[in-house]
Amino acid sequence: MSDTVFAAPGVDTAEQSALRDSVRTVLARQGGSASLRAAMAATPRFDGYLWRTLAEQVGVAALAVPERFGGVGATLVESHIVLEELGRSLHPVPMLGSVLATQALLFTRDDDACARLLPGIAEGSSVAALCWAGESGWDTPGVVADGGLLTGTAHYVLDGEYADVFLVIARSGTHTTLHEVSPDADGVSRTPLPVLDPTRPLTRVTFDDTPAQTIAAPGDLIGRLQAVAAVALSAEQVGVAAELLDRTVAHTAARTQFGRPIGSFQALKHRMADMFVAVESARSISYAAAHAVAHDSGPDGAEPTIAAARIHCSRAAAAVAGEAMQMHGGIGITWEHDVQLYFKRAHTDAQLFGRTQTASDGLAKTLGL
Repeated sequence: MSDTVFAAPGVDTAEQSALRDSVRTVLARQGGSASLRAAMAATPRFDGYLWRTLAEQVGVAALAVPERFGGVGATLVESHIVLEELGRSLHPVPMLGSVLATQALLFTRDDDACARLLPGIAEGSSVAALCWAGESGWDTPGVVADGGLLTGTAHYVLDGEYADVFLVIARSGTHTTLHEVSPDADGVSRTPLPVLDPTRPLTRVTFDDTPAQTIAAPGDLIGRLQAVAAVALSAEQVGVAAELLDRTVAHTAARTQFGRPIGSFQALKHRMADMFVAVESARSISYAAAHAVAHDSGPDGAEPTIAAARIHCSRAAAAVAGEAMQMHGGIGITWEHDVQLYFKRAHTDAQLFGRTQTASDGLAKTLGL
């Protein structure tokens, strides 16, 4: 897809529209509330059947993988579309983690490592988990590399419960290094973590003098991954907010009070109009950031747009979730209703990969405010 035609940010091309429709079709057929809750309660917490369908029939994991490594050779914008649609369903599948692992490998420019790992990731037969954050967050890795051995703990690992390979970001003196580790290697232990959002399983992965294969990595690897993570997460947040808006409109149209649908009350109309504006503005800035990252050689030129997407999409998703909860009334907070799951995702996403306030401070500094 090297000669892909790009539309303006937020406007799908014909190919992108077909991709979106394909993902929606699969999710409508296999991604209902019952399968979501079954995956939440499974061991590991993962919808393997849905992931295989998305990977094999739609090729979602192969989108941003170059053709020479068994992928489709599209861009992060196509992955963005998939992440938005998955944000509407909340199903625990390793799409976000796969995007990060794929980009981490591509940033290394290590053809041997890419040829070894990316074909399995692209076809969905291998799940790669990026072990990154230290206990204090994503700026400093929690693992140290010394003499080819890894020691330490990676926190908040996406897909860590069931990953087939770990890509570990480690501190090696004053440098950041990347390492390939088998989950069965000596000294590796993984612990599923209790989470506020049961649709987003996280894992703690500990290494104790674990042998690892080093992959050459650029010095700005963490900065590049933070940019990709912020943009990818914003797509998911747009999907969460859009789904909450649709559910709220449907609920207020069906629920009656004083002999009329509550959605006909002017006060609720105004609030839903504000929700609509929040969703559409979030979608616009999210796709602008995705295009900026996809078309730039690095994150520096796109930094203000990325930070703006991180801030606005986090705030929009949280605001829409709060309004949806209010307008669903008491039923929205009950375990049996899915709105509470979207509410939890909206608020936990705002903390994933670093607090929104950190992005806000960084944007202010970039703009000289």
